[in-house]
Amino acid sequence: MYKNVLVAIDGSDNSKRAAEHASHIAFMNSESKVDLLYVLDNSRNRSDILPIIERDDLHTDREKGIIPIEEIFIHKNIDHKLIIKHGDPGPTIISFANAGNYDLVVIGSRGLNSFQEMILGSVSHKVAKRVHTPVLIVK
Repeated sequence: MYKNVLVAIDGSDNSKRAAEHASHIAFMNSESKVDLLYVLDNSRNRSDILPIIERDDLHTDREKGIIPIEEIFIHKNIDHKLIIKHGDPGPTIISFANAGNYDLVVIGSRGLNSFQEMILGSVSHKVAKRVHTPVLIVK
């Protein structure tokens, strides 16, 4: 079965559902390890920062979305690691997944920025096309 699983997360409801599915898969094999990959989109960070919002507040807000996802794996006692990368989410996830020794990549069907996905094409679609291992897209 799947021993090394990569889950791309962004704090959205879809990425939480993706993590829940990945946890079910990993729970079936006691030797499974899960890497949770969170990509900080640098271009999005600049547009997210408003004069009234402090940078720490922005980080805390995004962190609130990651903690519940990580708790899914903690509660099931699944070996996992949170990895944070900077860059454009699609290419960063693809590069990281292809460089790793993963048996499965799990990703939500839509992320936090649905307008940008509609215009530029979805990150999950790019990942599914370019990652060399099986990809599970969760709605």
